[in-house]
Amino acid sequence: MKEFLNSLLTGVDDKFIKVDEREILRVLETIKAVSKHKNKYYLNDGYICGKLDISSGGTGFLMPYDRRFKQDIIIENKNINGAHFGDIILAKLTNSKKARLHATVIAVLVMANETSVVYTKKFGMAIMGVNITNGLSIPLKASQKSLKTLPLGTVLKINNLDNDITEVLGTLDDPQVDEKISLAIYNKKDKFTKTCENEASSFGDSVDKSMYKERVDLTHLPFCTIDPIDAKDFDDAIYFDKENRVIYVAIADVSQYVAAYSALDKEAKFRGFSIYFPHKSVPMLPRSLSENICSLKPDCDRLAFVFKISLDSELNAVNEELFEAVIHSKKRFSYDEVDEILALKKQTDKEIQSWILPLFEITKKLKINRLKNGFDFRSKELRMTIDEGGHILATRFENETPSHALIEDCMLLANKAAAKRINKGVFRNHAPADLKKINLLLDDLALLGIEMVYESDLVSLIAKIQQKADEIGIREDVDKLIIKAQKRAQYSSTPNGHFGLGFELYTHFTSPIRRYSDLILHRLLKANLANNKKLFDYLLLDIENTCTKLNELEREADRVAWDFMDRKFARWAMQNIGQTFQCYISKTGNQTVAKLDGELKGARIFLENYNCPLLTKVIVKIKDVDLGSAKIIGKVIEKLDV
Repeated sequence: MKEFLNSLLTGVDDKFIKVDEREILRVLETIKAVSKHKNKYYLNDGYICGKLDISSGGTGFLMPYDRRFKQDIIIENKNINGAHFGDIILAKLTNSKKARLHATVIAVLVMANETSVVYTKKFGMAIMGVNITNGLSIPLKASQKSLKTLPLGTVLKINNLDNDITEVLGTLDDPQVDEKISLAIYNKKDKFTKTCENEASSFGDSVDKSMYKERVDLTHLPFCTIDPIDAKDFDDAIYFDKENRVIYVAIADVSQYVAAYSALDKEAKFRGFSIYFPHKSVPMLPRSLSENICSLKPDCDRLAFVFKISLDSELNAVNEELFEAVIHSKKRFSYDEVDEILALKKQTDKEIQSWILPLFEITKKLKINRLKNGFDFRSKELRMTIDEGGHILATRFENETPSHALIEDCMLLANKAAAKRINKGVFRNHAPADLKKINLLLDDLALLGIEMVYESDLVSLIAKIQQKADEIGIREDVDKLIIKAQKRAQYSSTPNGHFGLGFELYTHFTSPIRRYSDLILHRLLKANLANNKKLFDYLLLDIENTCTKLNELEREADRVAWDFMDRKFARWAMQNIGQTFQCYISKTGNQTVAKLDGELKGARIFLENYNCPLLTKVIVKIKDVDLGSAKIIGKVIEKLDV
């Protein structure tokens, strides 16, 4: 939408306007904010489009899309006219003798959120709602008499159009409300409609391979799945033909069950990604699909989309055959079990053992070859365990193990192979870090004792940084900073390479149960295999906007999971106000943030009036906690010399 609104400054040809853009255009025409000249639409003088920010005091700040404006534009509270934080708005500049430009909101063009989450709080004699995400207080569309019957701290979901209460989620003091809050903030839902559930369950529980004679029958091959111990949806299975040096990567054939534009597809597109909480998942597809008929469960036939990848003696992929198949997974492994097998500490099915050990040796060499152009970051994922009451039991960082590496390089082969088959569709691109971020990284590293001079060859520069970090024993910490300095990988309809992996072409093929991007790709690949250009082009309709939306949904899925963990940390901190804990500085700038680094790890603590270099070890006292925003406030009482 930003591109469309910006293009109105120089004129947009009527024939190139998309469906969703035309709806916005009708609004602009109605309020006479645009004019048409020679079949092109132009934004009239005095109007400006952009995103709205709102301070805790209620003053609005318009961040204009028009680059001619070098500063944000002030919108006084009385002129916000019902717009909300994050909305894309149309504003009109007002005559003002003040130094800063001022404006009035004329229309909300795109709502950031249709709903908000608030909790009730008493202001004087009145009960109002406090927005959980930005702390702004708002009047609620309910009588004071009815609001006073609710306990203070009642969590409500409200409609942003009129502040009407749509759902009572619970109360702030109940740990079970955290999940509901995290989902509601981003308008996510756990339950599926009856239509979706009926459609999903209609496929039954089993696959009769005699009904799929056109598919390649691979049920005789000893495939296995390797996943986290608590996984219930198995996207991928592998098998290695060691005599012919052929890797089979079988992926759940979700597109066989979820047809484009069906009710299931519309819901999957709305969700975009599965969300993973410490205690449960919120799947993209109903569980009768994601955990049953689509899932590559052991000891049963399942439909799969398979890459058969032949390697030469130098481990180059010389043939990448893609076909629809039926497989029969012989074993479901956890990562821990496979680690024991690879370390020769455990025996398993002889047939699987005979190929999994040589495959491991192959993937180790594949990784060495891959890292000639890509990077190996020792990043750790935070895992949290909570009890039945909703309180934290423990946290830990999950390290990459040999079993993770084995699966990763098999999946990378399949993802690369898929990307080669199309020139437009869904690609996973990762742009190099820009010069400004790299220079900031070098400044941070200098404070840690790693003095480096900028090089235009970023692959070489990062490799040298990592080598220095290894020498002084801070590799994991330095990798965090390098990752932070890079741009985020994104989905795009055209390929632009993946800097982090060192690949010229890359996409996501291997998780269609959990990612809508992969489901779209499977449909495109099937159309490509069938040489059905008409279907391929049909599936590409509005693909650019779909990729843009996928990027937004991916970030939201991550934020839901992070918000949930922040809420659990905040509840823990409430019980530990006044206590001191070891932390390290994870963020500097306008707001210094420390992260818990003791027996319990990962909690963010916002520090008062404190500045020091990144990664500095400190002792922090917890001073206060805001359960609504899940914010922990602390004070450094000691800097550690380590």
